[in-house]
Amino acid sequence: MRPLKIAVVLWLCAATVPWALGAGTAPAENPAIDIHGYLRIANEAATHRESHRLSEAEFIRMSREPGTIVLDARSRQKYDEMHVKGAINLSFPDIAIESLERTLPDKNTRILIYCNNNFQNAPGPFPSKLPSASLNISTYIALYDYGYRNVYELGPLIDIGASRLELESRAVR
Repeated sequence: MRPLKIAVVLWLCAATVPWALGAGTAPAENPAIDIHGYLRIANEAATHRESHRLSEAEFIRMSREPGTIVLDARSRQKYDEMHVKGAINLSFPDIAIESLERTLPDKNTRILIYCNNNFQNAPGPFPSKLPSASLNISTYIALYDYGYRNVYELGPLIDIGASRLELESRAVR
């Protein structure tokens, strides 16, 4: 009988510990976080994005047109190592209501974006990400969510040594 009592006590402990730790309760509501809204916007942005991807030649041509902004959303460190000449840096974690109002006040501005996964053979400034975690995707969705619809993305994977894009560095040597 004693082993049965021990088993019952152990079962009761296993059943009540998750409850005591908060398991089984609804998570705290946070109106500042909306996964369903994000997924809805991500799907809309994905459809919009299909007609807004550019070849290297189209990217270069559009980048030279007045009023066009080339946006690099990589970290400041990676931007300083190497970036498309003339690009402005607004690191993805810093994309927020206020920073966008300061940096890109006109939501109709044409914005060209690129990321690590557009370049190969330059792992220092352009380290590869998983294709599904490409910064272009996150940046495009974020800009779309904030109301920017004139956003274009560099499409191809380009060998850094063969790229026709002008690249520059701000790294201190």
